[in-house]
Amino acid sequence: MSLNKKILFGGLGWVLAGPIGAIVGYFLASQGEQAGQSSFRTTSRSYPRTKPGDFMVSMLVLFAAVMKADKHLLRSELDYVKKFLSQQFGHNEVREFMMLFKDIVKQDYPLRDVCRQIQRSMDHPSRLQLVHVLFGLAQADGYIQSDEIKVIYTIARYLNINDLDFASIKAMFVKDTKSAYKILEINPTVADAEIKKAYRKMASKYHPDKVTHLGDDLKNLAEEKFKAVNSAYQSIKKERGMI
Repeated sequence: MSLNKKILFGGLGWVLAGPIGAIVGYFLASQGEQAGQSSFRTTSRSYPRTKPGDFMVSMLVLFAAVMKADKHLLRSELDYVKKFLSQQFGHNEVREFMMLFKDIVKQDYPLRDVCRQIQRSMDHPSRLQLVHVLFGLAQADGYIQSDEIKVIYTIARYLNINDLDFASIKAMFVKDTKSAYKILEINPTVADAEIKKAYRKMASKYHPDKVTHLGDDLKNLAEEKFKAVNSAYQSIKKERGMI
């Protein structure tokens, strides 16, 4: 299949399902070429069904962007992606998604357009969870690079995540003396009453029940974030001698 025909399939996907659909369309065209098949329908039958704003394809695009941020593709990061998929899909689907992911990593996709499609298709708690997962990927090798933080911040802005929410999630992974306050999105100088108010607000924002529709694995990650909010609050209470 010629490059032009591949682009045609990609263009069809873009029309039907936005930039994420274009990625899948181009992948299916490539797979058809490799298998010596002329039928788009035959190729697509073996690939997991997608829809506009498909969460997993969205994640793969953003995973690739974070992995390429420091110019190094590490085995620990690929293992993180595979494990992430394995906790939600069967063996065959994981293999197919990894095939798609390897193609995505080789390409440069319009990150802003993909994020905008995600932003239109996902609620705010889900987008917060997505940013949390991206930090988990960045930390897969044991250290989060500054270039990775910059890319995740760019993604967060495109997803309409405000700076306070971003700083709160970042503080769960990148620790400093003010991390507990950043997690609760407050200034260290606020009164005790404001700390209690902030804790209630953050506990509600990050409650695991708000992302149950994303599956058990992501709900478990949300529970970790919920625990981080509680831990930050307990740390501040102890520091201040609050009752």
